[in-house]
Amino acid sequence: MFRSRKAHRQALGAAGVAMLLGLAACSASSPSSANSNPTTTKTKAASAGKQLYVSLGDSYAAGYQPTGTGAGGTTTNGYAYQLGGLAKAKGYDLQLANFGCSGATTTSIISEKGCDPQALGPKGISYPGRTQADAAIAYIQAHQGKVALVTVSIGGNDVTACAKDANPVPCVSTAVDGIKTNLGPMLTRIRAAAGPSTAIVGITYPDVILGTYLQPSQSAKDLAKLSVTAFKTIINPALASQYQAVNGTFVDITAATGAYGSFDETTNLAPYGVIPTPVAKVCELTYFCQYTDIHPKTPGYTLIAQQIVAALPKSAS
Repeated sequence: MFRSRKAHRQALGAAGVAMLLGLAACSASSPSSANSNPTTTKTKAASAGKQLYVSLGDSYAAGYQPTGTGAGGTTTNGYAYQLGGLAKAKGYDLQLANFGCSGATTTSIISEKGCDPQALGPKGISYPGRTQADAAIAYIQAHQGKVALVTVSIGGNDVTACAKDANPVPCVSTAVDGIKTNLGPMLTRIRAAAGPSTAIVGITYPDVILGTYLQPSQSAKDLAKLSVTAFKTIINPALASQYQAVNGTFVDITAATGAYGSFDETTNLAPYGVIPTPVAKVCELTYFCQYTDIHPKTPGYTLIAQQIVAALPKSAS
């Protein structure tokens, strides 16, 4: 299944778990019986005269949204699908090639072949017999000089296994080390294939664990606060360093969704009443408070797309 894990619906009992769950972006991916090959779109894309936009990653890249507790699927409300229209203001005319696969990790994206069709985004490019990274890089190489943008949303699922670990904090540290080990070489390959002028933008995630503040226990409220520290000082700096190393751009979605604001600042949000503004923002932008689901609502995906576009230079073409 390609939805948030049941662990998100359970009570959180340790600070390390709070660090973990805010990053999760769906369950594990599985091999696909694919129906298309990335190189088959070369003639069509080239003849259209558009700039190509390649999206890699997990369920955020694929545009997953729930329709209820434990149900949902990928949609065109995802940021990758909204980005093209928003980028026109900066002179881009983008055609999306979406390789995103719900459940992807920094390990699976470079080692597992194929993606279940249900885990792909709408009209996503399938890649039987290839890893997501290999397929996307082959596509970029086949369209030399035409790829204007590559976005990457990956790393969340790397830490979900730590939720059941007896010592979650060291487990998170190990997971972050694994993210660095896997992500860096993949980004280096993407940069080599794309060339120096293609924009590479990586994103992080909203801190959905802020939503646990709505639980009655003080420990849940403490966990919500600690999760912000985890994103700000551990997870996001690790991700940022990998994108910066290849002259890419890192977009801090945690900050953009208001997670770093003061808990002393409050607002009245129905049906929850008066709550800290950072908590209210994550309730408004994601489904965590409604369904205990980590994925963004459509305005949340819009915000992500806007942040990516804001990080782009004006198009020269």
